[in-house]
Amino acid sequence: MTPTPSPRPPRNLSALRGKAVACFTLPLLLTACGHTPFPEYPANYHEFAYISNGAANTVTVLDLVYLRQDRVLTGVHRSPYFIAVAPDGHRAYVPNSASNTVSVLDLDTRREIATAATGESPGVAAVSPDNHTLVVSNRLAGSLAIYSINDDPHHPLTLREAFPGCPGATDIVIAASDIAAPQSGAKAFIACSAGHQVMVVWLAATPDSWRGKQEPDLQHDHLLTLLDVGKTPTHLALKPDGGELFSTNFDADSISEISTWTNEVLGTYVIGSKPSRAVISQDNSSLWVTNFGADSAALYSIDDGRMTNSVRTGSRPDAIAFSADEHLLLIADSGSADVAVLRTQSKDGPTLFTMLPSGGHANDIAIKSFKAKLP
Repeated sequence: MTPTPSPRPPRNLSALRGKAVACFTLPLLLTACGHTPFPEYPANYHEFAYISNGAANTVTVLDLVYLRQDRVLTGVHRSPYFIAVAPDGHRAYVPNSASNTVSVLDLDTRREIATAATGESPGVAAVSPDNHTLVVSNRLAGSLAIYSINDDPHHPLTLREAFPGCPGATDIVIAASDIAAPQSGAKAFIACSAGHQVMVVWLAATPDSWRGKQEPDLQHDHLLTLLDVGKTPTHLALKPDGGELFSTNFDADSISEISTWTNEVLGTYVIGSKPSRAVISQDNSSLWVTNFGADSAALYSIDDGRMTNSVRTGSRPDAIAFSADEHLLLIADSGSADVAVLRTQSKDGPTLFTMLPSGGHANDIAIKSFKAKLP
C-alpha cells in the first residue's frame, strides 16, 4: 500500500493524543505517521466544513485543522436545499422547494425579510457579480426565473423575466461578460437535468454601464441558446478565470467543456461512471469529478485534455469542495454517510487520507476559514 502522510502537527496534548489514536486505529495511517507533515497554520487559524445532510435534516461541522468532527447542528428544515450568498455578504437567498418560494435573508440581522414566488419546485439560486440580479431554477416547472434585486428591504425582489424550456432545471453558474466591469452584463448557464442540454441566458446590463449605453438591446434578458451536452447534466463547474465551464453528464458517463465567451461546446469526454459534481482548482488547470457510480473521484487535466488519476472514496460520492488552500479535497459520500478526505499535494500524488463521519445523503459542502482574535 502506498504510504500516506501524517496529520498536521498538533498544537496541544489533546491533539497529540488524537494523532496517536488515529495512527493506531486506522490501517491506512499505520505506515504514514511522521511522514510529510501538513502545512503549518497560525495558532488562531480556524477552518470548518459544513455538510448539509438531507436524510438526517442536520448539518455536520468538520474541523479541517485537526481533521475531526466538531459538532452536528439539528433543526434545519427539509424543504430548503441550497443557499446563495450575495457578493457583498449582506443578503442570502434560499429556494424553498416545497413551498415554491425563495426566501430573502438579511445576514446582518440574521432574519428572513421577505419571500417571493417562484416556479414549481425551485432548487438552486445564483446572484450575478454586480449584485443586481437573482436567478432561480425551477426543477419541476422546467424553467428559469430572473429577479431584479432592490435596495428596499420590504420589496427586495422583483420578478423580471421567466424562461421555460429547460426540463429538470437544476444547477446554475453565472459568468460575467467582463470581469473588470461586472455591471456590463453576464450570462447564466443552467443544467437541464431531465434532458441533455445547458440553457444559456443573457442577463441584462445596467443602463449606466458602458455596454448598456453602447448596446441598449443588452439591457434586456434574453435566451441565447441551448447547448447539447450529454444525457442528464447535473452540475456545472466554472473556471476561476471565467472562460470555460464543465458540465457533468450523469447518464452519459462524460463531461462537456463549454466556452462562456462563444457559447459553444468545445468537447465531450468520457470521465467515469455517473459523474455527479465537479470542482476546479484556482490555477484553472485541474478538474476533480465525483463518479457516483464508481465510488471514486477522477482528476482531469484541463491543460492536457485527459484524465490523469483516480482515487477511491466511500459509497456514492457526490458533493465536493476544496479546503481554503486546496491542500485537501473533501467528498461527501451519500451512500455511506461519511466524508472522504483526500490529500491533493502529497509526494506520491493525490491519495485518500482519512474518512470523517457525516449524516445521511449529503446535499452540499461549504468551507469557512478565519483567524480568531488573539487574547
